[in-house]
Amino acid sequence: MVSRRSLFLGAAALGGSLVQQPLPATAVQSALDIGSRLEPLVDDFLIEKLTGGARHVMHTPESREIALDHNTPWEGNTCTYHTVFQDGDTYRMYYRGAHVDDATQKTTHDQVFCYAESTDGIHWTRPELGLHEFQGSRKNNICWVGPIGEHNFAPFRDRHPNAAPEMKYRAVGSGTQGFRGLFAFHSSDAIHWKQTRKEAIITDGAFDSLNLAFYDPHRKLYVDYHRKGRGGIRDIMTCTSPDFLNWTQPEFLEYGSAPKEHLYTNAITTYDRAPHILIGLPKRYVPNRNPSGHPQGGVSDCLLMTSRDGKNFRRSDGAFVRPGPEPSRWVNRNNLAAWGIVTTPSTFPAAPKELSIYTSEGYYRGPSCRLRRHSLRVDGFYSVQAPRAGGEMVTRPFRFAGSDLILNYATSAAGSIRVEVQDESGRALPRFALEQSPEIFGDEVEKRVRLGSGLAALTGQVIRLRFALSDADLYSLRFG
Repeated sequence: MVSRRSLFLGAAALGGSLVQQPLPATAVQSALDIGSRLEPLVDDFLIEKLTGGARHVMHTPESREIALDHNTPWEGNTCTYHTVFQDGDTYRMYYRGAHVDDATQKTTHDQVFCYAESTDGIHWTRPELGLHEFQGSRKNNICWVGPIGEHNFAPFRDRHPNAAPEMKYRAVGSGTQGFRGLFAFHSSDAIHWKQTRKEAIITDGAFDSLNLAFYDPHRKLYVDYHRKGRGGIRDIMTCTSPDFLNWTQPEFLEYGSAPKEHLYTNAITTYDRAPHILIGLPKRYVPNRNPSGHPQGGVSDCLLMTSRDGKNFRRSDGAFVRPGPEPSRWVNRNNLAAWGIVTTPSTFPAAPKELSIYTSEGYYRGPSCRLRRHSLRVDGFYSVQAPRAGGEMVTRPFRFAGSDLILNYATSAAGSIRVEVQDESGRALPRFALEQSPEIFGDEVEKRVRLGSGLAALTGQVIRLRFALSDADLYSLRFG
């Protein structure tokens, strides 16, 4: 079962009485319009009030198996900067092959970029590509060598509707040996890569990290996220481009009231089920701790942050992925999340699919480091949760399109959820009062709930929803 940890409550998540007074006309005019899109409850966008025992909580993923042990001669104990994405029936993974000698703390071979693939996101293989020679042999899975791009090559499938066939896949990367900036690459088959142009496409920033770029289908722009220091703290910048080559001036992200902390990488991506939402898995770096006594000090964990505009992020205070009991994860540069959140089969044969993320461990330790998979319920980053004694959530006013409400939820055997449909002022609509709601219980990712005679007649009108929860979690909702 997914573990849970309470998180700080925003202003919209504080207790209080239900709204009873009519809203002014301006409030009705500014009602949200969610249509039939999925709305994961990752922030307070829909949440106006939580009362009783209801609270907004972050969930944490379960650690699973080792996805890949970097134990080939061209890999080693400093393999990192993984990117993972699903491409039709194939899952693709890219990562840096590198090794540091424990005694001398010096690299033993040039950095290379490697490729692995999978049919399920769980079991991975290294195809023998035969593209680049390593120690006299081409029997390896090396897909790119530098110097430009050798340090942090980050490919993605271009989702631009007019992407040229020869640029079906794109990548960004920086290099060593004085190549400053972020450079563009492209490929027609995700295996054979070319540098798109000689000059760097982005030059304002610090690029010795996992720098990202991808097409954002919601904003209809290419977006970039990369690292730069701000006030002595490692931080994240972003910029956008209509064509992947000409970019706006980078700006720093903002995190509201979250404390200033070193964010070593960001792993920001669109959430495929709700592309208007961005999910980030930044690596929080704590420089003044070194329990292992390694020459490279500091420890790290993985945070969770979300955004709807790409610049302002709601960032967790508690860790999304802790180092845990494995000693090697308490060494510098571990617990770095791969870029990519993919859907994979559940551990339980009859259960719905789940989300998978991947983090690094064993960095600097022994002959090889590893990439571990972690699983999370679909939409399961946050939920509105209430104990057996009960609690309620009332949404902000919104418009929708559809006839039925579709919920992602889980209850105990004795728990339940009931739903009331209200007008914009908070009054229950006839035939949609709480006591007329079906009792919803169980554990489903997409439960179609029929309220009254259906909601089709209310499509386009401004409504609120009131949820009464008992020993239950509500993860997301949409209309269909």
